[in-house]
Amino acid sequence: MSLREKAASVVMGHIPTTDTAALRSYMQNDALGGFLLMGANMPADEPALRAITAALTVDPSRPPLIAIDQEGGDVSRLPWDDLPAPYELQDADPAATEAAYAARAALVRQAGIGVNFGIVADVTADPQSFLRRRILGTTPDAAAARVAAAVHGEQGKALSTLKHFPGHGAAPGDSHSTIPATATTLDQWRTADAVPFRAGIEAGAPLLMFGHLAYTAVDTAPASLSPTWHRIAREELGFTGVAITDDLGMLEASGVPEYADPVANAVAALAAGNDMVLTVVYSTPETAPRIVDGIVAAVQSGAVPLDRLDEAATRVMELRLAIAAAGTGDLPCTTCTPRD
Repeated sequence: MSLREKAASVVMGHIPTTDTAALRSYMQNDALGGFLLMGANMPADEPALRAITAALTVDPSRPPLIAIDQEGGDVSRLPWDDLPAPYELQDADPAATEAAYAARAALVRQAGIGVNFGIVADVTADPQSFLRRRILGTTPDAAAARVAAAVHGEQGKALSTLKHFPGHGAAPGDSHSTIPATATTLDQWRTADAVPFRAGIEAGAPLLMFGHLAYTAVDTAPASLSPTWHRIAREELGFTGVAITDDLGMLEASGVPEYADPVANAVAALAAGNDMVLTVVYSTPETAPRIVDGIVAAVQSGAVPLDRLDEAATRVMELRLAIAAAGTGDLPCTTCTPRD
């Protein structure tokens, strides 16, 4: 791959349309590595959605990572998903979670989607939290059991993503419009918010989404831009898969001046250790190409080492090739460990 191809391969983009020609052109122009389907991309039925995902797949031998936020319940893009929502599973046996997420992942895969940003591994007991109905447990152990079950349920059908690392529950506020912060220490995190993420990683989740939230006792920067948190995920939790940012547009929406430039945010995120950068809010057809240009320039200037880009592009391509090799069969799980 050329430098520009590598840079494009670590960008997951989005444009709000169901026009298959426009979507194909968007993906074709820069050979982006991924696309996130949002509500504005949803047609009326599954056959029409399959036409959309087919249009996004310019090269079937190297398909993009087509992703969706299909949590079920409050965050559901597929209108035909009537499976149990996370809040309905919080007090159920973990086996019920595994069954629900297996069925949900099958819906995702049938539509031609390979990645589900569907497992909220955050934990909170606060009934006022905007995450309260989206989590799988209100205590670390309860959440961990169901997060692991959800990952096991999705295996073979969709590539599971855990979010929002290192844990939104400890940081009050909504990261869609601010940078939530917490004074929680690393030791406190290890015994609480880390527990569901560790369980999901050990269950084999191949993607980990880093949130725009700051544990100020660990790093004052948001986790999505923090080399420290990426090191902790890799070295302490043993994560070996693809690290991806939450939507970088959320950093812009925070109003913090230093996060006003989407290109600078993407470059900083890649340098921090993310393997893929996601752009949704404020994204236009020109946003992703600008980010690709910025990554190329950063590598050429030495601001981002070529080895860092190579590492990221390789991890992303491994997932893309796994999807291609699977065809309509079961997806392999390269990050899985044997179950007890």
